[in-house]
Amino acid sequence: MIVRDKPDVWDLLTALRGSIVPRITLPVLLLTAIATAVVAPERHAHILPRLDGTAFTVFGIGLSLFLGFRNNAAYDRWWEARKLWGGLLADLRSLARETEVFVADPPLRHQILRGALVYLHAHRINLRRLSPQAKGQEPVASAPHPPCAALDRVNALVAEAHRSGQVDGFGARALTGRLASMALQQAGCERVANSPLPFVYSLLIYRTSYLYCLLLPLALTSSTGWMTPVLVAVVAYMFLGLAEVTEELSHPFASSPNGIALDAICRAAEISLAPHLGETAPEALAPVNHYLS
Repeated sequence: MIVRDKPDVWDLLTALRGSIVPRITLPVLLLTAIATAVVAPERHAHILPRLDGTAFTVFGIGLSLFLGFRNNAAYDRWWEARKLWGGLLADLRSLARETEVFVADPPLRHQILRGALVYLHAHRINLRRLSPQAKGQEPVASAPHPPCAALDRVNALVAEAHRSGQVDGFGARALTGRLASMALQQAGCERVANSPLPFVYSLLIYRTSYLYCLLLPLALTSSTGWMTPVLVAVVAYMFLGLAEVTEELSHPFASSPNGIALDAICRAAEISLAPHLGETAPEALAPVNHYLS
């Protein structure tokens, strides 16, 4: 996730990290070259048809509505994913406090909390499609679904403590309820990750954007002349750029410049649980070149 203040004029002109410019440079240049190829014969021989600008106004309004709808849908996915991870962080903090109340045995309490951190990292790794063979994931790395395996291990600790009398019935109910809340947040994240926006939306947006930019020179060349390629480049940057932004936001768990900072949230959980584990809290993750992973 890109973390930086409001850009100044220099940043607006030069900032590339977090921008969609590198991803749309080639299509914009291609459309600009096609526009130039259309203008050249038109300026000398007038052999190409000229289209009415009114039709392009209606076309542009329709395309803007499509892009606006897709942008709202993509941002809703991103924001829902961020709220779910915020809920997970709150649940882990509450779990730490509840174990202080209901679990009197410090080694058992620490085992539960460390298991919860293993679960959180396993959930992050699973959402980002990373290798589960990471440090701290050894107990669950070979499981079919590591996050569920990690949460099951924590639940087994609570169940065994309840059966042995270390945790009373009310405490067991509170702790298992907290684990159920964590599982609910996890299921929400997996729903977002495994249910992408329908492909037909992307197909419609990109086809329509390219078609609009390809036909636009026929409507502009008679009035704007050699400025037509510049205007086509601006329109292509706007439409294709917004389409790429929505494509990136629709995958909120990806390790992309605009993805959610899952590493930073996991580190925040480690900082919050450190006092309950009797450990020194690690440093919070800081952005590197304005990027917070």
